[in-house]
Amino acid sequence: MAQNGDVAVLRELTRQYVEIASKPIQDERRELWRRHNSFERTRPPIYVRWLAAWHEAEESKLKCEDRFYQHFEALLRMEIFQDGIGDDSVQEPWLTLGAVKPTPPGGIWGLPYNRIPSPERGGSWMFDPPLKRWEDIEGLAEIHHVVDEEATARNLARIQDAIGDLIEINVDRAPAWRVWHADISYDLANLRGLEQIMWDMVDAPERLHRLCRFLSEGIQRVHQEAEEAGDWRLTDHQNQATPYSRELPDPRANAPASRKQLWVFAAAQEMAQVSPAMHEEFILQYQLPILSRFGLSAYGCCEDLTHKIDMLRQIPNLRRIAVTPVADVRKCAEQIGTDYILSWRPNPSQMICCGFDPDLIRTVVRDALEASKGCFVDMTLKDVQTVQHNTANLREWVKVVRGISDGYA
Repeated sequence: MAQNGDVAVLRELTRQYVEIASKPIQDERRELWRRHNSFERTRPPIYVRWLAAWHEAEESKLKCEDRFYQHFEALLRMEIFQDGIGDDSVQEPWLTLGAVKPTPPGGIWGLPYNRIPSPERGGSWMFDPPLKRWEDIEGLAEIHHVVDEEATARNLARIQDAIGDLIEINVDRAPAWRVWHADISYDLANLRGLEQIMWDMVDAPERLHRLCRFLSEGIQRVHQEAEEAGDWRLTDHQNQATPYSRELPDPRANAPASRKQLWVFAAAQEMAQVSPAMHEEFILQYQLPILSRFGLSAYGCCEDLTHKIDMLRQIPNLRRIAVTPVADVRKCAEQIGTDYILSWRPNPSQMICCGFDPDLIRTVVRDALEASKGCFVDMTLKDVQTVQHNTANLREWVKVVRGISDGYA
C-alpha cells in the first residue's frame, strides 16, 4: 500500500475514534473515576486492559505498510475495540506521539539485558544479567534526560500532516525512566539476575545497597531534569487505571505539569518472594524519594502484597494498592480499610482465558466484593493471554460483573 493509502486508513480510523471520544459517556466515566479515586462512594469501576489476547481479534489486523503509521493504526484499532467492551475505560480526544529520547547505547543503564531462551515452545526464559561480577558495575551509565528535538519534530510533522486536522497530537516528552524503569526492582533483576539479588541480600548487602542507590539517584536526577526542562505533561499520569481525581488536574494534551500534579505508579514484582523487611530495606527505601515527589501514587502490579501493606504505609502519597489473584482479598481488605483504594485483579484464567463460565465468574466476583465490603474497590481484568478467539466474551464478562458489582455501590 502506498503512503497515501496508509494515510487514508489512519484518517478513517481517526474519524471513528474521534466520534467515540466525543460520546457523553466519556465524561460520565471520568466523573466515576474522579469520585472513586477521591474516596467518594460509587459503584465499583470496571477496567479491562493489557490484553495480550488482542492478536486474536479480527480488529487487530493492520493495513498500513509504513511502520511509523502502523503504530498509530494499532493504537486506534485497540481503542476502538476497547470502546466496544463496555468497561469504564476513557477514550481521550487525543493521540500520543512519543518524543525521541536517546538512552545509553549499551542499554537503558548502559549495559544490555540478555535472555536465555527456553528449550521448550512457550517455556520461560532465564535472565542472563550483565552484572555477573561486582566489578562490572563500573559499566553502568550516568543517565540524563535528553530529547532529540530534530527527530521528534520530524515525526510530529509526519503524523500532523496525516491526521493532525482531525485530532490533537499529544507529545510525550517525559523521561524514558518511568514505570518499570523507575521502580528499581525490574531493572535490578535484569542487571544482576533475579535469583542472584536474593543471594546478594544475604551475602553482599552493602554492594547491593550501592547498586540500588545508584539506580535510585539516577532516576531522581532524570525526573528532576525533565521537570526543569518543562517536559512533564498532564498526560503523564500513571496509576494502572484511570487517573482522574479531585486532588490532581485532569489529564490534558500538551499541558505542562509538575510532578506534584501527577500520579506515579511503582511495583516490585521481582520481590514477591522476599520478606517485607528485605523488600523495605533493598527496594522501598530507594523508591520512596522517587514516589514522594509526585502528587498521588499507586503501588503493585501482579505481586502478592498481603503481608506488605503495613510497610507500604510509609509512602506519603499512597492512594491505590493492587490486590492480585494470588493475594488474600479478605486480609488485604482488613488492612486497607478505607485508607486506600483497593484495586482488585481477578484471576484471568478463572474469568475468561480457560473457558467462560458465568456462574463461576459471579461466584468469584461476589466472594471478593463481600470480602472487601466497605472498602473503595475497583476491578481490573488484566493480563488476558487468550480469549480462545472469542472476543465477544470480553463484553459478556463486563455485563456479568456489572450485574453483580452495581449492587455494591
